[in-house]
Amino acid sequence: MGPVELAVDVRHELGESVLWDDRAGELVWVNIHAGEIWRHSERGGVIRHALPDRVGAIGLRRGRGYVVGLATGFGFFDPTTGIHDPVAAVEADLPHTRLNDGRCDRAGNFLCGGIDEGGAATSGLYRFFPDGKVERLLAGVTCANSTCFSPDGGTLYFADMPQGRIRCYDYDPAAPLGPERPFCDFAGQRGLPDGSTVDAEGCLWSTHWGGGKIVRYAPDGAVLQEVALPVTNPTCLAFGGSDFRTLFITTARFQLSADQLKREPLAGAVLKMRTDVAGLPEPRFNG
Repeated sequence: MGPVELAVDVRHELGESVLWDDRAGELVWVNIHAGEIWRHSERGGVIRHALPDRVGAIGLRRGRGYVVGLATGFGFFDPTTGIHDPVAAVEADLPHTRLNDGRCDRAGNFLCGGIDEGGAATSGLYRFFPDGKVERLLAGVTCANSTCFSPDGGTLYFADMPQGRIRCYDYDPAAPLGPERPFCDFAGQRGLPDGSTVDAEGCLWSTHWGGGKIVRYAPDGAVLQEVALPVTNPTCLAFGGSDFRTLFITTARFQLSADQLKREPLAGAVLKMRTDVAGLPEPRFNG
């Protein structure tokens, strides 16, 4: 395991939803409250795209561009033209919610859950199909996070962040979720579950918001490894690079005090570290 290093020298308020685009050879992530998608590669440097609303999560498409979960619903964004194409509104009747965390399943659908910024459990987890249909998979969600899938696609991992635990479900991309099962509990650990990803061995890596670390969990939920970070609020992570052995980590300045920001000069940057295990290519939206 290599040291934690600076990958991209930015200072985002709330960096999130980081992905490695293996086709383009570049890192992609969002700055939620600024409504921005960012890209970085050794060849092209840093590129910023502005969207018309806050953007919680993105996914790669089999075609060109990204599937996006904006505050108000699902759509597509083409970085070549700069055009955002809204497709389906989500929770339009709920004034305090927005889409927050998502990832494509291995069949090519996009799952994204919401956050109730008033602190109530009124949001949900949704599945966006390539034909534009939207299906609610879970209700009563306060802050969706940790959405990711086992290597075979048959298990969904998900966290309602304030509950302090990650749970899992048997997953069929064309059926309702199976019964909820416990995966890991953050009781006794620092922080709350934020973004997660799964490596090629089926182990889950989770960022601990407020805990200043990332943790690797075995498929049975046992803690295998902890890595301390130079920031309090890591938000999401993704394996990338030519061998998928570089772990990229987005971070946030959001909710940090002025004193904390002085002590954490890398808060809001994208970090990286080399790992002993490889990740998997990111699934693509089949539309």
